[in-house]
Amino acid sequence: MLDKPPVIVIDDEEHVRRACAQSLDLAGFTADTEDSAESALDYLSRSFPGVLVTDVRLGGMSGLELLDKIKELDEDIPVILITGHGDVSMAVEAMHQGAFDFLEKPFDTERLIDAVSRAARNRWLVMENRRLSTKLNARSGVDSVLLGQSPVMVSLRDQITAMAQTDADILIMGETGAGKELVARCLHDFGPRKDKHFVAINCGALPETMIESELFGHVAGAFTGAQKSRVGKFEHAQGGTVFLDEIESMPLDLQVGLLRVLQERTVEPLGANTSIPLDIRVIAATKVDLLEAAGAGKFREDLYYRLSVMTLNIPPLRERKEDVTSLFQHFADIAATRQRRTSPKLDGALMSQLMQYDWRGNVRELRNAAERFVLDLPPLPGLAPAGGTDVQTVCAEGATLHEKVECFEKSLIEAALHETHGNVTETGKALGLPRKTLYDKLGKYGLKRDDFKA
Repeated sequence: MLDKPPVIVIDDEEHVRRACAQSLDLAGFTADTEDSAESALDYLSRSFPGVLVTDVRLGGMSGLELLDKIKELDEDIPVILITGHGDVSMAVEAMHQGAFDFLEKPFDTERLIDAVSRAARNRWLVMENRRLSTKLNARSGVDSVLLGQSPVMVSLRDQITAMAQTDADILIMGETGAGKELVARCLHDFGPRKDKHFVAINCGALPETMIESELFGHVAGAFTGAQKSRVGKFEHAQGGTVFLDEIESMPLDLQVGLLRVLQERTVEPLGANTSIPLDIRVIAATKVDLLEAAGAGKFREDLYYRLSVMTLNIPPLRERKEDVTSLFQHFADIAATRQRRTSPKLDGALMSQLMQYDWRGNVRELRNAAERFVLDLPPLPGLAPAGGTDVQTVCAEGATLHEKVECFEKSLIEAALHETHGNVTETGKALGLPRKTLYDKLGKYGLKRDDFKA
């Protein structure tokens, strides 16, 4: 959040303007004063990031007329009205028309600071949402598909963008659910072969008796039941890309045939006497170490080196925890649209739980959790629905009572820091902790407030 959000105070009484500005300055705001609504309008626009505080009764344009003008300009600029005792009912009606809050004279400093703080926070959320929406709409290329701002994801997108322009075969390595097929599609969609077929083949899902025919095709009469010719997956991908998922599952005898196809760039359908030239790019993916598999006799070492002309490693979600909450909200928004529901927003407690979860199923598990969240179900086993906090989800199994208490305490502090965007003073107030005590606990748990700033 902005360190010193601007606040414009409008009142035709100089002592009121001066008192409000002084109080706001001491509270960390940047306060400007105006004696008329007309002069204040010159400083307002859709990009104004702050709050407007105005008296209802002014010499020229009234505060209510100014409210109408501002709502035409940007309905999300928060306006706080200052009213006399007899104007309260009018101010309440103005709130129905879009005013953020009202202060009845005489009001104390705490009331002013509280109202402005809430309004400033609301304005910041609006501006941040607009910024993110603009950024999302401006995304192009790989950025529009592979989301996340962690350094490892930025690096991965750069590698994909560069590799997509080549024709070299690529081996993608990553855990289950990490997004290997999505990466393969990016390599195809943002490269020169994008207008040709992308043929995905799950090597672990094809029956061994059919896999050779599926990949290489066959001619009529090649085997019992082959009544007509069939074009194989490789030939079907002519000019495009073949994606071999779970390549480690391919039978050893078929690996010999695949190696020949990769080396010669030709395919010979079963039962045929002639080879068909291929113009394809091959991308393979695996969740295991293929060199280890080769050492164990489960994968051909020469095929590994032929496939891995270029390699891509997809980081597991647990190694880019800074992307978890933004991805979760993104998937929740998509699920809400599909389910015709309002997209729920994450609270601090749930954000903390999501950040501490191990995510063994990676992005796939995260997406499923977001969909359950939208359906008002616990996002994950052991996690409470939105707003709930479960000690068991934030502590390792087998932890002692003392360890669980400390773990839970840490999660509450993290949640409060998320809510206040690293503001230690506000975090201390939310938790009822003295400033020094909070700093001691931040040091104890290795928490840095800069990690939570927006």
